[in-house]
Amino acid sequence: MSKVKLGVIGVGNMGTGHLSNYIKGSLPEIEVTAVADRRADRRQWAKDNLPESVTIFEEGSDLIASGLCEAVLIATPHYQHPTLAIEAFQHKMHVMCEKPAGVYTKAVREMNEAAKESGCVFAMMFNQRTNCLYRKMHELVHSGELGAIKRVNWIITDWYRTQIYYDSGAWRATWAGEGGGVLLNQCPHQLDLLQWICGLPVKVQAFCHIGKWHDIEVEDDVTAYLEYENGATGVFVTTTGDAPGTNRFEIDMEMGKLVCENDKLTLFKLAENERVWCKEAKDGFAKPECTEIEVETDGLNEQHIGVLNAFAGNILHGTPLVAEGYEGIRGLTLSNAMHLSSWLGHAVEIPFDEDLYLEELNKRRATSRVKEDLGITFDTTNSYGSKTKTN
Repeated sequence: MSKVKLGVIGVGNMGTGHLSNYIKGSLPEIEVTAVADRRADRRQWAKDNLPESVTIFEEGSDLIASGLCEAVLIATPHYQHPTLAIEAFQHKMHVMCEKPAGVYTKAVREMNEAAKESGCVFAMMFNQRTNCLYRKMHELVHSGELGAIKRVNWIITDWYRTQIYYDSGAWRATWAGEGGGVLLNQCPHQLDLLQWICGLPVKVQAFCHIGKWHDIEVEDDVTAYLEYENGATGVFVTTTGDAPGTNRFEIDMEMGKLVCENDKLTLFKLAENERVWCKEAKDGFAKPECTEIEVETDGLNEQHIGVLNAFAGNILHGTPLVAEGYEGIRGLTLSNAMHLSSWLGHAVEIPFDEDLYLEELNKRRATSRVKEDLGITFDTTNSYGSKTKTN
């Protein structure tokens, strides 16, 4: 059987998880031929756990230039994602990029252009798109059977992190090393799902609290207000400081409401369109008849394994990807808009001034703290165990 020769750049938390899935035999159409990591202890882990045939590099650029791989999986700190992807595309290599696509949209736009010029396969590791609950929400919203969206609410506060998590790496939770906090590290999947299911808003007002619950220089508590082109509004709330936290995603529409919570999707289906009912009802307090339905799904939730197998399948057979790499810029647009709004102290429209965003980000990078690298790698296996969570 033909296999894709894959190089993995970054053997940290996520890279190790992907390689562990490979070792277990969960990626039948992938052959890992090379890995790269700047940390000696992670290169030693690779040497101890991967087949002897796998070549180990210190630099991702050397792996890309080696000719040993036809595709790369980029699982490095965020700023490096566009840089390494562009290098890979210039070498005519297929690219799977971990979330987020990058730190700022201007760099990701350049990455997208390089991908188009290369003609290579480009995919994003948006593993939550494999979740049967979110796929069903996407299907129901986009089918039109529930009418237009009126309101969106997502409170996703079960990202609890301790101080040691942030202290584990010198790059973590710094403007210079990571480029942001909960919006850029934990929430790219939710921001992607939000735009994938509901579309991008046209205006954002956000309040990003810096180091509210931890000793960090980036945001760990965010509340954002969204406005959509059709007049719909939304609220997005997230933090890494709440225990036990909540994960509740609601979409209110003309024909009812979808609620995704506790690994269950519920549809509150109205017998009549609320907009029509509102105008024609003769009783000032009457509501349309409503039926509560637990929505059935196909139950499939393949997560990272499904995304990587789809990546290999697209390269070898032309079968669909879970998420095109070009779509990574959309969720990042939401993240950048939230940061920019908070920095400026007022609402911002989408699209926003990308040069202004980079100017404001660079002010914070210039004064970013220098941290000691404790060299800790965490096992992420149980951090995305439930159907509605991820890493």
